[in-house]
Amino acid sequence: MKKITLLFTIIMVGAITFNASAQMDKKEKKEWKKKAKEYAKNPEQLKQLVDDNQALQGQVNSLKADNTGLQSKMSDKDAKISELQDDMAKLRSDLAAAKAAAKESKPKPVEMKSGEKMIDGVVFKVQIGAFRNKDLSKYFDNNENFGGESADGTQKITLGQFRDYWEADTFKKYLREMGVKDAWIVPYRDGVRVEIKDVLEGVVTEKPADSE
Repeated sequence: MKKITLLFTIIMVGAITFNASAQMDKKEKKEWKKKAKEYAKNPEQLKQLVDDNQALQGQVNSLKADNTGLQSKMSDKDAKISELQDDMAKLRSDLAAAKAAAKESKPKPVEMKSGEKMIDGVVFKVQIGAFRNKDLSKYFDNNENFGGESADGTQKITLGQFRDYWEADTFKKYLREMGVKDAWIVPYRDGVRVEIKDVLEGVVTEKPADSE
């Protein structure tokens, strides 16, 4: 055991002396030779020094591995961020295209061709037909009870303006009795055509008993 320890000490002293010789000046070499002799006399201290050095080297290697792992994760995150930025740019482009398409496909406002005086609030008219390639607008001028509107190439003709729904309903029935089978009631609010269900509440009163 003593021989092994002595051999180990000689090897370590030689290694230290060699490394010191390669990097130190004469004064430093002399100091380290002195230390080497001291370590030769106390191999336990030399062994502890070597063990501590190996432990520190192991910690350094572990930290290097951790650093490599962190750099890999950072690289993955950078790639993910780049991918998300590309997706965001594509979504913005799609949104802009959708807005442009919606703007182009937005229905054109109804073109009013009527001599009717616009009445505020809710009124009911009786539509008597919807025609293509038939322009009756010249008959609308200065005629408050005869009007129409054009949309998508179709001209819709209306007669009368009634505040009371049942009065408009009676007029509709007269027209049907005269042969205008397509007569039906259309409501307007402030000059704009709306759905009948949007104006019935609070406007249409109870149906008269003699309205059948």
